[in-house]
Amino acid sequence: MARVKLRLFAAARDAAGCADAEVEAATLGDALAVARAAYGSRFADVLGSARVWVNGDEPADGDGAVLVDGDEVAVVPPVSGGAR
Repeated sequence: MARVKLRLFAAARDAAGCADAEVEAATLGDALAVARAAYGSRFADVLGSARVWVNGDEPADGDGAVLVDGDEVAVVPPVSGGAR
């Protein structure tokens, strides 16, 4: 198990009630499962349309990406709005 930092942005942050957290997980899928269990269905709904990056990159192995101590998992929901 690796200790990783979750960074939550916009709607993910609002749904979770925090901007970051530390979790222990072996894979990205495990880390996201821990977050779903901790933050509930509203967070899970946001996660369904969010981009998830590990250390600033989209993981090639998706949820199977192996995590190591100190990795950063960012959950970035789609952004809407903007200037017209």
